[in-house]
Amino acid sequence: MALRLEDKKAIVAEVAEVATNALSVVAADYRGLPVGNMTKLRAEARKAGVYMRVVRNTLARRALEGTEFDCLKDALVGPLLLAFSQNEPGAAAKLIRDFMKTNDKLQVKALAIGGKLLDAKQLDAVAKLPSKDEAISSLMSVMLAPVSKFVRTLAEPHAKLVRTIAAVRDQKQ
Repeated sequence: MALRLEDKKAIVAEVAEVATNALSVVAADYRGLPVGNMTKLRAEARKAGVYMRVVRNTLARRALEGTEFDCLKDALVGPLLLAFSQNEPGAAAKLIRDFMKTNDKLQVKALAIGGKLLDAKQLDAVAKLPSKDEAISSLMSVMLAPVSKFVRTLAEPHAKLVRTIAAVRDQKQ
């Protein structure tokens, strides 16, 4: 069924709005993927905070124009599924990577993060990016390490004195 001009404008506006707020995008070829599997992928995407849309390439090019994902223009060839990460940069890549383990029909064509076009081979690297909570916790542990080491260093002379006195007491008994 052909789309009317108003429908096309609405799709372009919707995808453009999502693209301006997104952190990363994955473009994947979905040819041969059964409808049931596609429905399952969409449900998992909603749970993970990933906006997923199948858009005509000409409309996608217009929607991505002026955003940091403008670099994807040349990679938009064939039937593609666009997955935009809304909250975490690696969310869409993790979703697609995990889904590809059980469905070999889904093939990543390109991905972009921070305005840079990445090859499909770098999907694992993007998928391994830590979530916001993981990054904050590792940063806090790095920041806490010098403080805790300093406290242990300050407490060590007193602890050594107590151990020495206890050893002398044990020797005299």
